[in-house]
Amino acid sequence: MSSTESPDTRAAALPVPPAGPGPRAGAGETVRTVTLPGLTLTVRTPDAPDGAAADRAPALYVHGLGGSSQNWSALMPLLADRVAGEALDLPGFGTAPPPDDGNYSVSAQARAVIRHLDAAGRGPVHLVGNSMGGATATRVAAVRPDLVRTLTLISPALPELPPQLSALPTALLAVPGATRLFGRMTRDWTPERRAREVLALCYGDPRRVTPEGLGAAVDEYAQRRELPYAWEAFERSTRGLVNAYTLGGQHGLWRQAERVLAPTLLVYGGRDRLVSYRMARRAAAAFRGSRLLTLPEAGHVAMMEYPEAVARAFRELLDDDESADADRS
Repeated sequence: MSSTESPDTRAAALPVPPAGPGPRAGAGETVRTVTLPGLTLTVRTPDAPDGAAADRAPALYVHGLGGSSQNWSALMPLLADRVAGEALDLPGFGTAPPPDDGNYSVSAQARAVIRHLDAAGRGPVHLVGNSMGGATATRVAAVRPDLVRTLTLISPALPELPPQLSALPTALLAVPGATRLFGRMTRDWTPERRAREVLALCYGDPRRVTPEGLGAAVDEYAQRRELPYAWEAFERSTRGLVNAYTLGGQHGLWRQAERVLAPTLLVYGGRDRLVSYRMARRAAAAFRGSRLLTLPEAGHVAMMEYPEAVARAFRELLDDDESADADRS
């Protein structure tokens, strides 16, 4: 098993995971805006492949801190024949503007997901989350089990004490003003340098980043540096995630994990510098009846680095869920 600690931690004080190429739809995708009272989301949808069933079950993908809906563009097409997937830009990320109330807590992100699902009438969905999106998805599944058919969590940002050393600089960005200071310290960095640093942090092997993937990340950073709210959204979201780690009782994320009823797939990477691989065992115990996929060479964004392996495990989850549903019927 690869070590979860890396000897090179200089890149850790950066947003994660790598973002996508912004509002433009890629080949085989459509992008639309969903407006709700006080909230605007961007929704990315892969085109249905030829011969796909019209009654495919709905799925929803939720990105992590600093990410966007484009983080799912490698995985969604691999599953489009089985599920009708949508990926969100959460408020303040990707091309979605900040929420009117300025609330970036994990609970606020969960409410945004719930409001979208309620308004669209798409539930119950196969809910998939990465990193901060994994914490958000856990909360959704715990408080609104009627909306979640299965749950897939890829390196979920659940409380980890003590955190691994390579994750500490990112957590420190929750300190008020820290992201602005970091922004001033790195104001001369080019978008390409920012993209390479973040990709090196999030991938188990940065050599797996394709030229197209690097170009997309560079484009995203070039666009986001022009947004007046980009640093604030990241800082407040980081603070909201750290605050969620301190909650106890029924609102604690581990307690809510124990309340999840949906069949759950957990995906952990052995080279993840932000969510320790050692948390996989605790998560498997917390989520009742869960299954665990470990990828020794993967980093923090396995759905981008090893999408085929994640897709196979997700299909197995779907197969078992459909078999159980047939047995119940």
